[in-house]
Amino acid sequence: MEKFQESMYKLIVETSTKLPKDVRRAIAKAKMRENAGTRAAMSLATIVQNIQMADENVSPICQDTGLPTFKIKVPVGVNQMEMKEAIRRAIAQATKDGKLRPNSVDSLTGENSGDNLGIGLPVIKFEQWEKDYIDVRLILKGGGCENKNIQYSLPCELEGLGRAGRDLDGIRKCILHAVYQAQGQGCSAGFIGVGIGGDRSSGYDLAKEQLFRSVDDVNPNEDLRKLEEYIMEAANKLGIGTMGFGGETTLLGCKIGVMHRIPASFFVSVAYNCWAFRRLGVITRTGDIQEWLYQEGDDVDFQQEKTEVVGEGREVVLEAPITEEQIRSLKVGDVVRINGMIYTGRDAIHKYLMDHDAPVDLNGQIIYHCGPVMLKDENGKWHVKAAGPTTSIREEPYQGEIMKKFGIRAVIGKGGMGAKTLAALKEHGGVYLNAIGGAAQYYADCIQSVEGVDFLEFGIPEAMWHLRVKDFTAVVTMDSHGNSLHEDVEKSSLEKLAQFKERVF
Repeated sequence: MEKFQESMYKLIVETSTKLPKDVRRAIAKAKMRENAGTRAAMSLATIVQNIQMADENVSPICQDTGLPTFKIKVPVGVNQMEMKEAIRRAIAQATKDGKLRPNSVDSLTGENSGDNLGIGLPVIKFEQWEKDYIDVRLILKGGGCENKNIQYSLPCELEGLGRAGRDLDGIRKCILHAVYQAQGQGCSAGFIGVGIGGDRSSGYDLAKEQLFRSVDDVNPNEDLRKLEEYIMEAANKLGIGTMGFGGETTLLGCKIGVMHRIPASFFVSVAYNCWAFRRLGVITRTGDIQEWLYQEGDDVDFQQEKTEVVGEGREVVLEAPITEEQIRSLKVGDVVRINGMIYTGRDAIHKYLMDHDAPVDLNGQIIYHCGPVMLKDENGKWHVKAAGPTTSIREEPYQGEIMKKFGIRAVIGKGGMGAKTLAALKEHGGVYLNAIGGAAQYYADCIQSVEGVDFLEFGIPEAMWHLRVKDFTAVVTMDSHGNSLHEDVEKSSLEKLAQFKERVF
């Protein structure tokens, strides 16, 4: 078990910090398809640079290291309880070492356990088989893409696609709608796993199970193979693109599974995964790793790729405190490079600020929707290990009021925000800046120092970190004139979705 625990630690670290070969190939193909100088090309260049940096630093690809889910096949007679405890110890050690962000939160008290352990966490699913070795697979699926999972009960009516019936064509419509509704909030371009049938819980399990398949495999069911190919072609015609900025690639992979159901229920469940598709596996007989899984085919050496990060809009340098005049001069599409101080704030901070004063003067300042991975050294100094943006739409109920209350001029996040925030930006004089989701190493490299922290009692991801940055790059996607790139892309993709209304299967 000691050897097995060491192997599980290696699996966790490798999964968090290094993308598998099949995922790298899919991202490289997407990068080749995009037109140079576009927002999508800039996003993919940032993603590629981030992958390189995670490799070199052996640090998390994305700061949201997700909820660890293990799928394990064991021979008859293996002690599963001891294996489970060894995995829990490996998880706690990886968290302590900054390879995982502490993500386990008590659902009733909101308290963070600090070690990624808790009731039901990590998720470990065992299956016995007749082979004489142990097959362990791990997926780290972040909250941003997990929140874009969706389940349909057929028959149903779908926006842009009309009625979806209880047949293969109805299933087709549900999958396309699932891609459409995710927009850029799940860190597109993404991968989807689809489960057809079962009940509400087993359908989702089947959908997530599809994410353990290789990107390059071929479905043995001919009908599903054709459907997977169709979805890949159709989804990439929606124009949602990387980060929801528009572009040629919206979907990087689609895998579909089917199971029986009862007559009264017909569920189609979709598990959405971001571009940072972190899943690996190992084979062991004696506890040591004998083979790594998902390593078939050619590797992509992104070090050889040209990864210059350039955008299509004009570039503007900002340093807080920012004036309303500076903000009003910005337009959707502008590329902003930030120097100076920014302050992180996620769900707990926004909820707190609705009814309390801020611990620092936020007038003219910038709030960053980010829950970083942080480590404290022996001298008590904090260091940023990963710091990409979190999904902003969760803060929609609070954001506009908080900006006006404290005089905040800019918000950084990913995926965009809604009508309430857009109206507040116009009234108050503020902008929404979209950073590249998942690019946790790229943005951590922009952070020069940690100047302070408040509300550490909320847990590391939810605390307010005071960060000094240099050349922190983001795109204006919602401006103070009522313009929203997210709104425009959603409207355009809905129009394109309608072209797939007619029956195909």
